[in-house]
Amino acid sequence: MRSGIFFILFLLTVSCSSDLENQDVTLKDALMNKTSVVDNVIACAASNENDDLVSVFFYPRDGASNIRYYETEDLNVSKNDYDQYYRLDIASFDVFNGYLKKFEVAVSEEKWVIVSFEETGKTHLSNPIRLKHFTKPTEYSSDNVKVDSLQTGMPLFSWEDGEYTDTKIYFQVVSDAADNLISGTYTYENSFQYYDLKNVVLNITKGNPLALKIEEKHNFTLMGVSEDNWVNLFSEIEF
Repeated sequence: MRSGIFFILFLLTVSCSSDLENQDVTLKDALMNKTSVVDNVIACAASNENDDLVSVFFYPRDGASNIRYYETEDLNVSKNDYDQYYRLDIASFDVFNGYLKKFEVAVSEEKWVIVSFEETGKTHLSNPIRLKHFTKPTEYSSDNVKVDSLQTGMPLFSWEDGEYTDTKIYFQVVSDAADNLISGTYTYENSFQYYDLKNVVLNITKGNPLALKIEEKHNFTLMGVSEDNWVNLFSEIEF
């Protein structure tokens, strides 16, 4: 009976809360004797709409391996001090059927986060991501997005900012009814026309997608991201 109680307590101890309970190595340790490439993992974070977790999204390029999540204890450290980032051994989840991925973490304090992975013999790092789930929880709204020119198969998407005014870049995803990513693009402007790249500053689309079939259902997902990689605005509509 006592062994059963001990086992239950052990499970509670290693539950989903991050908060450095499962820390095992610092990012500085992980980079020792390795070639690192900074600012070369696309990543951002948002507070979830329907629970208290934070989602840390990232783009795992083809060939990426050994994907890791690191976080600081709080914000009272230098965001570039890798000795203050501790690795947590947590699972990642598919987004858009694996085109993107995310970590979901329960954190009791705002902090800095970095995502890393191995590629071509080097360790690639995201920019530090500042979690703001208490001071600036992500705004979820769909009313701010408009879709025009559906009949052409190349719809024009435009949107308005929400309550936060410090958004620096916008990430747009066009996906099909089965949640497969068709295009993934970034703009500084509050508009994007599928699939016109004139105002696109970063593109994670594979290949050159065809015009959309107007008789089929699609989805448009928008993230408005601040300079410190926090998602201010999250919008999703069907068209």
